[in-house]
Amino acid sequence: MKNDLAIRLLFWVAAAYDGLLGALFLAFPLALYEWCGVTPPNHVGYVQFPALLLIVFALMFASVARHPVRNRGLIWYGVLLKLSFCAVAFGHWFAGGIPSMWKPFAVADACFALLFVWAIIMLRGRRVGTI
Repeated sequence: MKNDLAIRLLFWVAAAYDGLLGALFLAFPLALYEWCGVTPPNHVGYVQFPALLLIVFALMFASVARHPVRNRGLIWYGVLLKLSFCAVAFGHWFAGGIPSMWKPFAVADACFALLFVWAIIMLRGRRVGTI
C-alpha cells in the first residue's frame, strides 16, 4: 500500500528521536539542564529513569517500524506515552509556564501522537504479512 513506507519511516524517526533523547538525558543529564539554564531535580535518578524509559520506547518503535501490522497493538502505547507528556507539559505551560527546554518536546510529542493515530487508522483491517 502507498502508506507502508510512510508508516515505517514514521516509526524509525520516532525510535531515533526517543532513543537519542533517552541516551542524551541518561549520559549527560546535568549538563543538559545546565546548558538550558534549568535547575535539575535534587537527584540525577529522577532524570535517568525516564531516560531509560525513552530508550525502551525507542526499541518498541523500532519493532513497529520493522513489522507495523504485526506490532500495531504497540502503537497505542506510543500514543499514550506521547499524550502523557503532552498533558503534563501543556498543562503546566498554559497554567503558568514551564522551562523553555520542554516546549519543543511537547510540540514534537503532540505531532507524534497525531501521526501514530493516523498510522493506526491506516493499518486497521490489515492482515499480518501484508506489510
